[in-house]
Amino acid sequence: QVQLMESGGGLVQVGGSLRLSCAASGSISSIFAWGWFRQAPGKEREFLATITRDSGRTTYADSAKGRFTISRDNAKNAVTLQMNSLTPEDTAVYYCAARRPGILEYLYWGQGTQVTVSS
Repeated sequence: QVQLMESGGGLVQVGGSLRLSCAASGSISSIFAWGWFRQAPGKEREFLATITRDSGRTTYADSAKGRFTISRDNAKNAVTLQMNSLTPEDTAVYYCAARRPGILEYLYWGQGTQVTVSS
C-alpha cells in the first residue's frame, strides 16, 4: 500500500503561483509513476501531469503545458506541482496519485488540496 498526502493549496490571485506538494509513504518501491489531477465543481476529474519515479520522464496535458511543472524528489519520497500564471479556471481540488508498473490505472490517491484562484 501507498499513502499520499497533498499540501500547498490555498487562495491565490489571478496570475499568481502555487507549489503543491505530495508526500508519499508505504511501498514506494512498487510505484512506477506519480501523477497530478484536478477536479473542478461539476466537472470530471482531469489529468494534468505525470512523472516516472525512476527516470523522471514527464508528460503533460495540454491544459498544463507551459504553466505547470511536475517534479519528484526520490530521496524525500515527494512529488511537486509548480503552477504559474493561474486563472480562475484553475480553481479545483488537486489530487496526487500513483500507479504501479504495467497498470495504467492510478491505484493510490491522496485526499486532495483545494486551490482557489480569485479575480
